[in-house]
Amino acid sequence: MEFLLVGLGGFLGTVLRYASGLWLAALSDAHQFPLGTLFVNTLGCLLIGFLSRLIERHGLLGSTQRHFLIPGLIGGFTTFSAFGYETFSHAEVHGLWAAAGNVLANVGLGLLAVWAGRLLADALLG
Repeated sequence: MEFLLVGLGGFLGTVLRYASGLWLAALSDAHQFPLGTLFVNTLGCLLIGFLSRLIERHGLLGSTQRHFLIPGLIGGFTTFSAFGYETFSHAEVHGLWAAAGNVLANVGLGLLAVWAGRLLADALLG
């Protein structure tokens, strides 16, 4: 059952990631900067930070919900395989400094978003 829940969540997360990428690509010039992946990684880190704090501090969510949400939905939504591919491709087209900017933006904002999600959970729930 656990694998089914993770798989179902992963399917939905992957579809959401793909849809978000298409939406953001339509709004921006995706060839200049991989904004879709940056958005998805940052949002996913914020959600993981928030949910992990809720689970740690308040014991919210049973194992069924945790399996579906964290490794499933959010794990499928925030996979870094797109990050690695886009960073490498970005380096080939725009150079190493542009790729380094992408790495710093994704990692830096992701870590800040996990921290912000945890702070948000603390502020809302004590």
